[in-house]
Amino acid sequence: MTEPTTVLVTGGAGYIGSHAVLALLDAGRKVVVLDNLVTGFADAIDPRAAFIQGDVSDADLVARLIADHNVHAILHFAGSVVVPESVTDPLKYYRNNTAATRSLIESAVTGGVRHFLFSSTAATYGTPERVPVQEGDPKRPINPYGMSKLMSEQMLADVAAAHPITYCALRYFNVAGADPQGRAGQSTAGATHLIKIAAEAALGKRPSVAVFGSDFDTADGTGVRDYIHVTDLADAHLHALEALEASPGENLTLNCGYGRGFSVLEVLDAVDRVAGVTVDRIMQPRRAGDPAALIADNSAILARLPWRPQHDDLDTIVGHALAWEGTVRQGMDDMDGTKP
Repeated sequence: MTEPTTVLVTGGAGYIGSHAVLALLDAGRKVVVLDNLVTGFADAIDPRAAFIQGDVSDADLVARLIADHNVHAILHFAGSVVVPESVTDPLKYYRNNTAATRSLIESAVTGGVRHFLFSSTAATYGTPERVPVQEGDPKRPINPYGMSKLMSEQMLADVAAAHPITYCALRYFNVAGADPQGRAGQSTAGATHLIKIAAEAALGKRPSVAVFGSDFDTADGTGVRDYIHVTDLADAHLHALEALEASPGENLTLNCGYGRGFSVLEVLDAVDRVAGVTVDRIMQPRRAGDPAALIADNSAILARLPWRPQHDDLDTIVGHALAWEGTVRQGMDDMDGTKP
């Protein structure tokens, strides 16, 4: 009898990775998580998954994992993701994202892994020429983070042309929310995601929310983004993996978004509405390089995969983020001894 195959999830202790692990496990998949816990949390990993602490660039370790667990697919989430930091410390991003991904891809090829799913980003487009943006539109990253991801996409394309491995690059737009069952969420300290920050402010964990730019060419002058629920995004990875398994030789690059955007002020209004409080807003100048609007054309993913969003509602996304933030705050209070 053939041994069941396993999916290796790198960065599975992080925000998006932990939700992807849940999606895989809920679908009956065997999962092994590799995470160095620099930004991830061991308790974010569902206990149904095997966990190994280590780095994706440790080729010997990855080779052992692939062989010992009969890994046939890799979902690669590990890396650095803070755009402003990538500008001030670009070498960190080319090391943690591009160089580490190169090492992991080589380990996958050497170990006979058949499929590779890559956590990419809408930052590969830079400032788009049109909105919504399509997968084939020009890729002109305006920061090292976006460039590090685009370089990794190119490596995958070149490797897939030369070796028997297929890949899917999923370009995320703005990821938000938390597992509806409360099993996972965003716990990273100092997170830069708007809905996470606003949820913290609504619960009194920060005094206000900075709004960067009020003079964009948008309806209310603030930047517009396409927000996708993290659980819908995790489900997109599961469907993408199934597509690769069913279509040998096919590679995919897909936008992950809902195809519509909300402004910063609309998001903050939603937080006020759902939380029943008024979050203090501090208007700040624009940040360099921020586009007025970044919205996905998601027609390709809807056409290629049976994926259909289940949480495509801003108030729902905000509600799940607030519920998780309350859980995080309670846990921190308990550890500090400030709650009975």
